Amino acid sequence: MGKSAKEEESTILQLERDLRTRVEVMAKQKRERKQELKALQDRDRDLCDLLCARPYSIDSSAVPSLEELDGALRGVEQDPAMPAGSCVLTAASPLQLEARQALNEAVCAELRSRILELWDRLQVPAEERDAVAPHMTGSRARTRRELQLEVDRLEELKLQNMKVVIEAIRVELAAYWDKCFYSPGQREGFAPYYDEDYTETLLQLHDAEVGRLKHYYETHRELFEAVQKWEENWRLFLELERKASDPSRFANRGGNLLKEEKQRAKLQKTLPKLEEELRVRIEGWEHENQEAFLVSGQQFMEYVAEQWQLFRLEKEKEKQERQLKKSRQIEEEMLYGAVPKTPAKRRVLGPHTPGKVRKLNATSVSSATPNSTIRSGFGTVLCHSPVSRLPPSAGKLGQSARHPGHVAAKPPRPGLKERNKENVPQLHGPGLSGGCTPTAPAQRNYSINSVASTYSEFARELSKASRSDTSSHILNSTTTNLHC
Repeated sequence: MGKSAKEEESTILQLERDLRTRVEVMAKQKRERKQELKALQDRDRDLCDLLCARPYSIDSSAVPSLEELDGALRGVEQDPAMPAGSCVLTAASPLQLEARQALNEAVCAELRSRILELWDRLQVPAEERDAVAPHMTGSRARTRRELQLEVDRLEELKLQNMKVVIEAIRVELAAYWDKCFYSPGQREGFAPYYDEDYTETLLQLHDAEVGRLKHYYETHRELFEAVQKWEENWRLFLELERKASDPSRFANRGGNLLKEEKQRAKLQKTLPKLEEELRVRIEGWEHENQEAFLVSGQQFMEYVAEQWQLFRLEKEKEKQERQLKKSRQIEEEMLYGAVPKTPAKRRVLGPHTPGKVRKLNATSVSSATPNSTIRSGFGTVLCHSPVSRLPPSAGKLGQSARHPGHVAAKPPRPGLKERNKENVPQLHGPGLSGGCTPTAPAQRNYSINSVASTYSEFARELSKASRSDTSSHILNSTTTNLHC
């Protein structure tokens, strides 16, 4: 029994060792097969990306058997699109691989273009665009699949936002009309552009029209760009011509006037050269395509001739308007007189200080000659009545009063004395007893009561004087008593 137990014990231990050894061998095989499967899958994925083929289907979670590994190896080394036994990696297949890769790149480029177009039409936010950004480069099969999924998503979104998409396409269509110089009649020829029933059919019609115009523009891009250059130069020429007829341009500084004149002279030489070059190119294009090259609905040279004709008519119209304006001005000057070009001198304003005004009035009144009209500092017109000069005897009489030793002169005639009684100073009376020194006898004395307060009084006094028969009648003088 003891021996049997020992043998049994040794048998169990040996079995355990054998099992452990076996487990270790199988674990090693598992790791090796997993590594081999991973390498085959990576290689298969790379080749399938290049060849746009389906990867070999195998369960990655389970441990592959030798047969499954062998099948995966054959799937990697054999082209599924070619007959069995034809190896892709042979020396005879590089041309086929290059052709397939070129086709894959073209498909990916078309998908990217469509994605960008739909992004713009649908106004997709930047966050959604960034999610697809990693697949916007490359041409592997995985990239192609991701691009196709994005196109499908955008197409479905487009159907949900039909009106927004159609309006965006119309903006793009109008831009191509401008690039291709379509006339209003040609634009009206596309009736769906004015349809307000936003359906999928309308969307397809717009897509087709945009595609046609895009192809037409890209085919003749160089010619359209040359015509566009002529259009830009022509608009600049018209702008410079408009500035040349503006008189205010002479007030500008900084040399702009000289620059504009040089640029205008240069354009006058450049435009005919561009027109001749375009004429030759358009004739060649029409001969090659057997159709007329139209700009705004007419042939280009006819369009150019029409623009020049409109320019000349506008210049002639401006010339006639200037001549008509000048003739009207001459007629007005003949009827009403010429208007001075230079401004009149500014009138010197009087002083605003009351003291200075009074002083100025006193000086003006005292120095005014008879039969004169004086304007005071306040704007009032003072009219002096005609007065006679004092006779020389009056001055001498005053001198005799102050200088007793002086011999008195001959007394004045009675007629003159009566005529000047108002102007002769009162030498005897209370006026001489005051504190003021009397003025010289030869100086004329005026009375403040003779100032005409209104025009009616002045006219009444003037009419009385005109009706008087005697020449000795004198209007009241406009004078002021001067006091010290």
